[in-house]
Amino acid sequence: MWAVRERVPWWAKIAAKLVLARIPLSRRTWRRLGIFRGGPMGDPGYALATFRRHFERARPPASADGFVALELGPGDALLSALVARAHGARLTYLVDVEQRAETDLPLYQRAAHALRREGLNLPDLSRVTTLAELLAACGARYETRGLASLREIPDGSVDFIWSQAVLEHVRRADFAETLWQLRRIMRPQGASSHRIDLSDHLAQGLNNLRFAPGGLWESRLFAGSGFYTNQLRCTEIVTAFDDAGFAVEVVATDRWEAPPTPRAALAAPFRDLPDDELLISGFDLVATPRAGSPTEAAR
Repeated sequence: MWAVRERVPWWAKIAAKLVLARIPLSRRTWRRLGIFRGGPMGDPGYALATFRRHFERARPPASADGFVALELGPGDALLSALVARAHGARLTYLVDVEQRAETDLPLYQRAAHALRREGLNLPDLSRVTTLAELLAACGARYETRGLASLREIPDGSVDFIWSQAVLEHVRRADFAETLWQLRRIMRPQGASSHRIDLSDHLAQGLNNLRFAPGGLWESRLFAGSGFYTNQLRCTEIVTAFDDAGFAVEVVATDRWEAPPTPRAALAAPFRDLPDDELLISGFDLVATPRAGSPTEAAR
């Protein structure tokens, strides 16, 4: 199946997803068919490794009564609720733009069993009968209204924020406010860690940059069909964090050896970007609140 998908050209994937997105099937059904998946966070080993990598990079402040965490875009599973609790979180927000996560309790029970084998100390989940009860036992809240959910979190209340290949999917028009809200809710000594994938999510190239900013690419037709990325490049994203009141450190960068999509095929203004910008396929950053930032002054 994977080999077949790899041979499908990028433009055919767009056409197929535009059609499939309009078939009235549940997200769970699409997942079972291997379509419109939201990432591998349903794998407890992956969820644990991802959390630990971000947690160790951010190094949020220790607290006797535990820290408050937020994962932006948990996707298909909420295993971060279990993992964050085991690492000392007293409250974890799991914020997405819609309800995407698997709700079958056995998935989480199996994950809890696997995480205990890794030495994690989890709360007693033997009596939970629903996902809602499991989240409550872990001190977690699943919020599914995107920016509206972020706006409701109190100022300066979160110690640690992380995301894994999520920020590139935030709508371009919502990007600045999303970062502003993350800065607003973060404690002065808090920290965040983010992995950002700049490939096109179609053929791991730059085919998303064939489309001019705005217009068709930002339309509801494209943005709701499973392949949307906001086309922002590394420098723009770092600048947006800075504008929101963060001090930013890029801690890792992945690059292509050569542009994976011909420069001549890119839309303006992308074809005029320097090679160094186009060769970055992904990067990791750590962002901490900057004292005296505009966000802080607005409180």
